[in-house]
Amino acid sequence: MKRRNRLRSVLTVTSILLVTEICLASSDGDFEYWSKASVAFDIDKDWTLTFEEEFRLGDGAGNLYRHHSDLGLVYKSSADWIDFGLNYRQIFEKDSKGEWRQENQPHLNVTLKGRLFDLDLSDRSRLEYRDRENKKDVWRYRNMFAVISPLEFTELKLKPYLADEVFISPDGEGYHMNRLYSGVSFKLPKNISGEIYYMWQSSKSGGGWSDINVIGTQVKFSF
Repeated sequence: MKRRNRLRSVLTVTSILLVTEICLASSDGDFEYWSKASVAFDIDKDWTLTFEEEFRLGDGAGNLYRHHSDLGLVYKSSADWIDFGLNYRQIFEKDSKGEWRQENQPHLNVTLKGRLFDLDLSDRSRLEYRDRENKKDVWRYRNMFAVISPLEFTELKLKPYLADEVFISPDGEGYHMNRLYSGVSFKLPKNISGEIYYMWQSSKSGGGWSDINVIGTQVKFSF
């Protein structure tokens, strides 16, 4: 009976991921590849120092157009169900003329964590200040909600997940971007983990909405 229920759960999660991939992959927008690497150092039982690098390639994943570095400090001892993070991100991105522009982006993060029906849930709220070169400085709010499967497969401990992230700017632009993720996380030896995901992004542009399809990878080191 347990094996039958486990098989049913596996088939359910797999079906959700496949349906999501098929539906979203029909978008006729650009295809991109995003590569991210991060490292986390436990200073003590309460504090963790993090550093992250990300590169984004557009135009069919053949043109590097964005890079960012992110340094953060996470406080995690208030309770098991909440983390606080304060980060500084430096971004270099090409504008419409192909020239590199800089953005400085401090951001505050609050992540809520819990479980429902054996599913791991997380909800991250982010408030960021966008100090942009040749553009008006603005505030932006981001919320990312994720559902992670409790099941693990193979020796790599593969865990499927689904996530949705919304972007809201209070400067008149309002709700202007949405990202929907379908991916799998995995464990590697010696404090190394990773993720592979598909992401569909829809963003407001010139009064309309444009889409991109992204394949992303991430490698995480923890010490």
